[in-house]
Amino acid sequence: MSDGTNQPDPGLDGEASSNGSYRVLARKYRPATFDDLIGQDAMVRTVSNAFEAARIPQAWILTGVRGVGKTTTARILARALNFELPDGSITGPAIRMPVIGVHCQAIMESRHIDVIEMDAASHNGVDDVRQINDAIRYAPVSARYKVYILDEVHMLSTQAFNALLKTLEEPPPHAKFIFATTEIRKVPITILSRCQRFDLRRVDAGLLVTHLQAIARKEAIEVEPEALALIARAAEGSVRDALSLLDQAIAHAAGSVQAEHVRQMLGLADRARVIDLFEALMRGDIAAALNELRAQYDIGADPAVVLADLAEFTHFVTRVKVVPSVADDPALIEIERARGRGLCRKALHAGAFAHLADAAQRDGRGCRRGPPARGRRDGSGAHRLCGRSADTRGRDPLARRERAGLPRAGARAGGGACRGGLPATLRGAAFRGVASRDLAWRTARCARAVQRPQRASAGVGG
Repeated sequence: MSDGTNQPDPGLDGEASSNGSYRVLARKYRPATFDDLIGQDAMVRTVSNAFEAARIPQAWILTGVRGVGKTTTARILARALNFELPDGSITGPAIRMPVIGVHCQAIMESRHIDVIEMDAASHNGVDDVRQINDAIRYAPVSARYKVYILDEVHMLSTQAFNALLKTLEEPPPHAKFIFATTEIRKVPITILSRCQRFDLRRVDAGLLVTHLQAIARKEAIEVEPEALALIARAAEGSVRDALSLLDQAIAHAAGSVQAEHVRQMLGLADRARVIDLFEALMRGDIAAALNELRAQYDIGADPAVVLADLAEFTHFVTRVKVVPSVADDPALIEIERARGRGLCRKALHAGAFAHLADAAQRDGRGCRRGPPARGRRDGSGAHRLCGRSADTRGRDPLARRERAGLPRAGARAGGGACRGGLPATLRGAAFRGVASRDLAWRTARCARAVQRPQRASAGVGG
């Protein structure tokens, strides 16, 4: 697997299109081989083994969020199936494609006569599938296989899916299907059972930063590491989103790309100032919190984004408190890593983080629902945030039970922890409703509930 440092093949992705117009980075550095794909090791390993063992299925279905390479992977698969050299030395599908083959250019440009790409969102009827059923019987014109790539396949109608079943189960030997979708749950199980499924993962932020650094070097653009970290965090694991943001940042900066340029472009607050706001809120210092939030608003930060960043940093501190190695993430800037570790060493109760995250999320959703009221623009929500964080120790029933040396509700010495689930402040939309974050909180609470009886039996904190 490549780390993103390979130069794109000039035969497939030149620096400009044929008419001399500018080609965006997402297209210019589009992967052309399996070695160029980043963050999809499991899928590449499975496909490589299948090709080497000549166990190639009749259909694949690729699923994942936007921008992780579903359509690109489909084209690479079609290229590998039909890879041939002019001298005829390659006689079958090949996973290694070091040079441009006879059909490669046309396939990657989506203009090969035997590789048919169909947008299922606009060709979703039974008549469109009937055309496939009629045409698939004929042998390919020039390539080894006739490949059908159906993008957004979940948009097909029920009748269209049913019309495809027989052909998909027993296609001619010269035909292969590759489906791509972002909504795998909408694809009937009768289709899924006839395909090999690959779930393309979000690309890790650290790997994404490395990939962006390599592209910046090729473009001869100087970009601050902190700016790349901000872009990788905003992309949320999508390579296409990251490249689009980098393209926009280069145009915005008109030269060397600084972290401040990215913040202005995305409406982000300075990360250090978000941490200052967090500390003020945890101290219960309403005046300092109001002044800091107002100052960030005056320099152009979006209040909703500030509150979202605040909730994200609260989640980060909580995770570092439970798993210190989380702070080693390369996508984090140094000040965030150092101050996050420092805050974890302070005597801050986890319940305070929970209340603060819940309040920040509620105010953030209120900012997004419509034009912010004057009070919210001035940061009056800081009163609620400070109240939530400063008074948590006195009002949080979980904190009172801990100080009294009592186990929490649902915690048993036998390890049956968290029976009562999360408190109301953590259920639902806490931390943007992301399941992985909810799972992290559940895991942390279970761990504490299991350890508490052990501490009590040892005479600690009893």
